[in-house]
Amino acid sequence: MSQAAASQQGPDPGVRARSHSFAGWWKRNLTAYLFLLPWFIGFFVLTLIPMISSLYLSFTDFNLLTPANGVGLENYNKMFNQDPRYLQSLKVTFVYVFASVPLKLGFALAVAMLMNKGMRGLGLYRTVYYIPTLLGGSVAIAVLWRKMFGGGGVVNTFLLEAFGIQAPDWVSNPKYALSSLVALSIWQFGSSMIIFLAGLKQIPNDYYEASQIDGAGKMRQFLSITLPMLSPVVLFNLIMQVISSFQAFTPAFIVSGGKGGPMDSTMFYTLYLYLKGFSFFEMGYASAMAWVLLVIIGLFTALIFASSKRWVTYGDGGE
Repeated sequence: MSQAAASQQGPDPGVRARSHSFAGWWKRNLTAYLFLLPWFIGFFVLTLIPMISSLYLSFTDFNLLTPANGVGLENYNKMFNQDPRYLQSLKVTFVYVFASVPLKLGFALAVAMLMNKGMRGLGLYRTVYYIPTLLGGSVAIAVLWRKMFGGGGVVNTFLLEAFGIQAPDWVSNPKYALSSLVALSIWQFGSSMIIFLAGLKQIPNDYYEASQIDGAGKMRQFLSITLPMLSPVVLFNLIMQVISSFQAFTPAFIVSGGKGGPMDSTMFYTLYLYLKGFSFFEMGYASAMAWVLLVIIGLFTALIFASSKRWVTYGDGGE
């Protein structure tokens, strides 16, 4: 068949079919994508484009006042080899994460198990315990916490009058300042407690009754039934709390007066990033710090997921 004859027959049937198929798909999904349009705009304008810009700025000396000039890997080299305050911020953040996350999850699980006993007014207790989670990240609570743990605060007054203990100024003493922030994190256990409580209610009571017949005690039931059945919930809470703890900012900023003191004992990573970017106007350096933090959180999350194959048990018996 000649080319002229083929052109007279119109487009290839396969092309027409694909065209009609795409047109039909677009017509069917147009409404859905119109509803998703605000999310797409927010994702590209507020997330993706700023992330790409931040990655570019991390290789520059941008200071918010003059045009950015490329410096290669100088910011990253400076972080690990020339900036002792950066290494201090890493140390403080790691100590905070490794101290606050296990204590917070352990306390949340203990309270959830107590509330799972079928006590009266369960809804009221859930609300009361959840309120600190809603308020804990606010400036007002951080200011209140600073007052409570100060030299003449409520905590020291209680210890002195009730037990005769002359406690130090928790906020101003570099040995104990970070401990006050860990205590603030533990106090915000409500969200993890609610999730643990929901998981506990999904464990069939038949397992406990069967274990009692076999002579298992409370500790054996906890180790052999509660923890394995609750392990997917533990995994979820662990990942969420690790990510949240690495990004903690407001408590350290308010309690330390925005300087990470005393003696950089509360210099969280995010606080130092803020100081570099908006106090010293080293936005290129701050951008590099942000990307290193993203990598650190990603590595910890990946390690938790990798280790979960050994200790997480799902309902179908798989891991």
